[in-house]
Amino acid sequence: MFNSNYKKLLLVSSIMAATTSAFAGYQIDLTENDKLTFGGYIKIDARYVDGDVAYRDFWIGDGAPLAQDASQFRIFANETRFNTKYVHGDVMGFIEMDFWGGGGNEIVSNSAHPRIRHAFVKYKDLTVGQTWSTFMNTSAIPESADFAGATTGLVFIRQGQVRYNVGNFQVALENPESWGGDTANDSVPDVIARYNFKGDWGSVSVSGLARQLNTTLGNSESAFGASIAGRIKTTGKDDIRFQIHKGELGRYVGVAAVKDLYGEEVEDVTSILVAYRHFWNETLRSTVLYGKVEGDISDRERSQWGVNLFKDLTKELAVGIEVGNFSIDELDKDSTYVQATMRYML
Repeated sequence: MFNSNYKKLLLVSSIMAATTSAFAGYQIDLTENDKLTFGGYIKIDARYVDGDVAYRDFWIGDGAPLAQDASQFRIFANETRFNTKYVHGDVMGFIEMDFWGGGGNEIVSNSAHPRIRHAFVKYKDLTVGQTWSTFMNTSAIPESADFAGATTGLVFIRQGQVRYNVGNFQVALENPESWGGDTANDSVPDVIARYNFKGDWGSVSVSGLARQLNTTLGNSESAFGASIAGRIKTTGKDDIRFQIHKGELGRYVGVAAVKDLYGEEVEDVTSILVAYRHFWNETLRSTVLYGKVEGDISDRERSQWGVNLFKDLTKELAVGIEVGNFSIDELDKDSTYVQATMRYML
């Protein structure tokens, strides 16, 4: 009994010590097979936006233009995030949250609600829970100061899923949603298959998506889409990141750029994103990016470009500045932004 309580006391003491040291990316080796890790980062942004498209915290793809031009300046820390990972042999559990969950205002406290980004369990080749969609290639996301600096043309979605890996092949059943249709009857999960190619040259993924969408009149429509995305190394540490998406992808592309359904018709999407990152030296780097998404039924066109410069002050601390533009092309409306950022890795 004494040994059992003593071990529990040591465990609690270790967790308390880790909590106070969490801002250094602390890992506790509880036993030979048990590891507890804390991580994340603190990020502070200062942003100025000018034009006739409101920022709305993100460049939300379905945003409408303002009645007239407006300018806005904000300083905020909502992108700050915290995660914890527990590994016990072949089992790994991971939870991450940030502070884009709404709440608060600029009058008193500027508080913000935490929200779940990731919450999943992985056992060997099986992953169950909420995380990035299998259709999404995270290595093809360009580096940007703005949290949504590269969302146009990007597959960007986290959702509940059951995923199985077989070598470089992945297959998943993921949460369905007939956006623009009858979501109450979404009874068939989205099916995604993906194959990853990797080498010294970089990595590329090829993905396919199949799903059933339900219209407001009670009909069911099949929807299919495909994607190729990756990161290719060039000279030195430089790289090119790209994404090309085509098909009935709807909510998967462009952060709500187009709906899945318009009336009884399924939207067909064409989407691209390309970025080049260049290292000026070991601590200074820049990224130039461009993205575009088009829908055939809605006639929506969204495009975006950005240029940034990042400087590593220490291994954990980086500062950067970015200039970019978001455009609603079919309405000839756009906004330009300038954003400065500081990020401290935990």
